[in-house]
Amino acid sequence: QVQLVESGGGLVQAGGSLRLSCAASGRTLSAYDMGWFRRAPGKEREFVAFISRSGGSTNYKDSVRGRFTISRDNAKNTMYLQMNSLKPEDTAVYYCSVKIFGTYAYWGQGTQVTVSS
Repeated sequence: QVQLVESGGGLVQAGGSLRLSCAASGRTLSAYDMGWFRRAPGKEREFVAFISRSGGSTNYKDSVRGRFTISRDNAKNTMYLQMNSLKPEDTAVYYCSVKIFGTYAYWGQGTQVTVSS
């Protein structure tokens, strides 16, 4: 079992920044690829960013590439999402997840990000 807890969400004006954290317990995260997802009101959950177990490989949703940066600190069993130049369309609940055997298998409870125009 893996327990994931997201934090760092909040209300910010357009153009502002937030840093989300995903703290894990139960397993050592260094063995797993991980990702960030989000669900906006009335929409399906969507992929935001991916990071490999070593942190050496990352990938992003096109609309956030260049504004968001995913990173991880395996020594702290924590993953991060630095979000800059936030837009109202980034408003969503953000979730972190661990990829096990090719599937995103464990999820946190989410943290709300609200960007005002």
